[in-house]
Amino acid sequence: MTTSADRVRPNETTVPLLPCPAPEETLAFWRALGFEVPHEQLRPYVYLVVQFSGFALHYGPAPQGLDPAKEQTGGCLVMVDAVAPYHAAFAEAMRRAHGKVLVKGLPRLTRYRAGASRFSVVDPSGNTIIFIQRDEPEDLEYGGSTELEGLARVLDNARILREFKMDDRAAYRALDSGMRRRAEDAPAVEQATALAGLIELSIALGKSDRVPEWGARLRALTLTEEERTQARAYVADPVVLEPWWSE
Repeated sequence: MTTSADRVRPNETTVPLLPCPAPEETLAFWRALGFEVPHEQLRPYVYLVVQFSGFALHYGPAPQGLDPAKEQTGGCLVMVDAVAPYHAAFAEAMRRAHGKVLVKGLPRLTRYRAGASRFSVVDPSGNTIIFIQRDEPEDLEYGGSTELEGLARVLDNARILREFKMDDRAAYRALDSGMRRRAEDAPAVEQATALAGLIELSIALGKSDRVPEWGARLRALTLTEEERTQARAYVADPVVLEPWWSE
């Protein structure tokens, strides 16, 4: 007679093990974000567990010579009902611990634009933890929706590159190229939206020397308040645009 112990049962649990070349810094980082540490072992080998709400991240030894700065360490997806509360909690914890939200280098928290369905946390060991809303669209048209044309399609492409592929540099290149090739025939509100994205991305990527250029072009556009609201909605931090609006 076959018993339950004799067959495979579909109730498995997987525990991803993230490489941890910087254990002390990684623990300090997650603790500052409000995580508990139910297990901490540094010798004879690294094994760490950090926990927040209903999920845990497990860390193990890293291969010799692994460089966290290259951000090729590992990663984990965290599926949640709504991503905004998590981003808000982590951003607030960063402000308390560091006086600001860490948006560049290691560690960092990627931006969250209202209505987006994912964001990432990059830990001091170079692992990327991606928080994803469960009802996120399954079909994404990388390259911009085929239902759009001109600069509108460029804007859609850059949004997907930034929010789904987490690739700020590619999004910046798309908007920069789009403004050079498509701006002349585009409505002012689309130009403003692209310039808003370029300003925010320039700051995030450490290209602030180009911000005055984008800002001057934004200031020169004639926009209604509704159009300004549309441009603001394209970026995560509309405050970066305020110096450039026409009086």
